[in-house]
Amino acid sequence: MKFIDTHAHLQFDSYDKDRDEVVRQAFEKGIKAIINVGIDEATSKQAIDLARKYKNLFATAGWHPHDATSYDEEKLISLLEDNSVVALGEIGLDYYRNLSPKDVQKRVFEEQLKIGIEKKLPIIVHDRNAHEDVFNILKKHKPERVVFHCFSGDYNFAREVLQQGWFISFTGSVTFDRGHYYGTIRDVPDDMYFVETDAPFLTPYPYRGKRNRPEYVQYIIQHIAEIKGKSPNEIARQTTENAEIFFSLHKKLD
Repeated sequence: MKFIDTHAHLQFDSYDKDRDEVVRQAFEKGIKAIINVGIDEATSKQAIDLARKYKNLFATAGWHPHDATSYDEEKLISLLEDNSVVALGEIGLDYYRNLSPKDVQKRVFEEQLKIGIEKKLPIIVHDRNAHEDVFNILKKHKPERVVFHCFSGDYNFAREVLQQGWFISFTGSVTFDRGHYYGTIRDVPDDMYFVETDAPFLTPYPYRGKRNRPEYVQYIIQHIAEIKGKSPNEIARQTTENAEIFFSLHKKLD
């Protein structure tokens, strides 16, 4: 069973002591590719550096809403030029922590969206407690390829997102909040969702409370398989295919 972790942060300092080992074991234990996601200038550069070092590890670049006040358009454009970058993100709005003012978050989200659309890049969206504003901004600009990373909305919001042709990505949170996600997982079209770890965060059962790792995406797949009444192999195959198409990985994978 091969699978793609579509969202990890292996450049974060929690991996500084054993990063090589974590990456090696991920690929030994079934990972086909990892998309390593930037959240500001420094982490986007680090993601690119790691992508240059490891086969089948890819990068993204973007300014997370927490870091919106440090946004630099010229630097973002430069980062997106690197061949290892397969998406813009993660970008969006976060009204849970509000580490940047809401008006700044919205302005920076829109400015980055425009760049992503111009460059025809997939867009990884961070949306926490900001569903309405995120949805309305996306509808205003109409990007083609969008994924709601770590989807946290309810069933009705999921339907609205999917009706726009946008994708949903499930993390380990589905393994410890079954009721919230049951209907969304059951009804999401087979070709419109991914799986991700968001490592080092949101570690799924049975490892909840420990540092997350890319190969733990298999537990998310198993959970989705149970709800959809399919085999884990079917879910792994489908989500891998979805990710390869969405992120245009076919020609990049070794």
